[in-house]
Amino acid sequence: MKPIWIVDDDPSIRFVLEKALARENLDTRSFSNPREVLAALADLPEGDPAHQGPRVLVSDIRMPGGSGLQLLEQVHAQQPELPVIIMTAYSDLDSAVSAFQRGAFEYLPKPFDLPKAVELIRRAVEESEREQVAEERQTAMPEMLGQAPAMQDVFRAIGRLSQSAVTVLITGESGSGKELVARALHKHSPVANGPFVAINTAAIPKDLLESELFGHERGAFTGAQTQRRGRFEQAEGGTLFLDEIGDMPFDLQTRLLRVLSDGQFYRVGGHTAVKSNVRVIAATHQNLEQRVKDGVFREDLFHRLNVIRLRLPSLRERSEDVPMLAKHFLQRSAKQLGVEPKRISEAALQRLAQFGFPGNVRQLENICHWLTVMAPAQQISVQDLPPEVLGASASTAPVEPAGLVPLQIGTVVEVPVASTAQPQASGVATAAAGYAGPGWESLLEADARKLLQGDCKEVWDVLSKRFESSLITTALGLTHGKRMEAAQRLGIGRNTITRKIQELGLDGPERGAADES
Repeated sequence: MKPIWIVDDDPSIRFVLEKALARENLDTRSFSNPREVLAALADLPEGDPAHQGPRVLVSDIRMPGGSGLQLLEQVHAQQPELPVIIMTAYSDLDSAVSAFQRGAFEYLPKPFDLPKAVELIRRAVEESEREQVAEERQTAMPEMLGQAPAMQDVFRAIGRLSQSAVTVLITGESGSGKELVARALHKHSPVANGPFVAINTAAIPKDLLESELFGHERGAFTGAQTQRRGRFEQAEGGTLFLDEIGDMPFDLQTRLLRVLSDGQFYRVGGHTAVKSNVRVIAATHQNLEQRVKDGVFREDLFHRLNVIRLRLPSLRERSEDVPMLAKHFLQRSAKQLGVEPKRISEAALQRLAQFGFPGNVRQLENICHWLTVMAPAQQISVQDLPPEVLGASASTAPVEPAGLVPLQIGTVVEVPVASTAQPQASGVATAAAGYAGPGWESLLEADARKLLQGDCKEVWDVLSKRFESSLITTALGLTHGKRMEAAQRLGIGRNTITRKIQELGLDGPERGAADES
């Protein structure tokens, strides 16, 4: 696990933070001045210092031998995604404002309340983990895979848009890969050197969404103890991806429209306009035209977002891509779990290609995780496929013909999309592909019956261990081996998952440091 780096010339401050973070199972490394930090960064192994250095940097502002603000600038030049918390005395609040302008994650006033300080550092750790997961996902696989004509149309559209920072609206069913397209549009754009910031407007409560987007001033509402930058400021000079824009509350649509129109906004509780230079890419699985007719989406905002529209096909409309995607996901799952990749028979691939995939590419990825864990042999055969695949018939959803239209302002770039397909409301429904199918209980019952009728005297322990092992292994696979995140998703504590991993013998030799995250 990468440590928290603490920089302060006061040994008592370093000692208190070290002990408090140790109780939270967070490793630390302490420095007395910025020169030591820069020397330690310079000594990191070449090639990938971002994965060898600090998880979070906590630094005082005023220290002999250097300024915390200068350290912030130098560290961000090397690791722009590293969360930096600036500690400051109350008399240094002007400096704290300057810290935000230079990219600090948050500031911590001295003297500080220790539990609040730990909570703030914990938030920074979670932000660091999210950035690392996003980066690992981006570097672990090609941007996008697809040989079907519909996907080739998407690739051509991305290529045509590569010289422009125009607003794009991506539509398509849940799980079809809209964020991957948004990342590709950003990577191949004039603002590629800027940050890519994503926010799911449907996943954040209405009361918090405004602050998440636009930030807030200190004292703007109960609990707003410090000034906070919103996603628009975080994405300055880059791309802001607004996922599930169709679910944005109506009153916030007005504020978003103003930013798109005027290029500036106000933080919650603020009185000074903040200029915004951000490329906006939006995505939705909903029919925005119908939501405009229903009066739940502003027509003027729709036209602001609908400059270029890019439609993604569902997976069932490009079934010829299923074998290639399945092999890729099996390789990636094996790498994440530290096991040998499993092979899949042509018959099993053909059966997968006939499946309708209501959860699209995301569901196929989850099925491949399930097969990596649950298939009994290295060769996956048809009977090893999960119950929802074996029990389903081939998709017969009609497809509405469409083609690629010449790209102009206001043009819709259309890739064939099923007209009668019902979009999945949430990726959560497909996240347990194979476990939530209608037949797993009957398979469990059959195994239990066989053991109960045999000589086994520990049926409860045998099946419980298999069940727990499957849950934990799958969760670790989905979280890239991060135990803390896996425990949170499973609804158990970190100590519990650590104990279970040891009891079940899941501590493989190839997991390495990722398991300790």
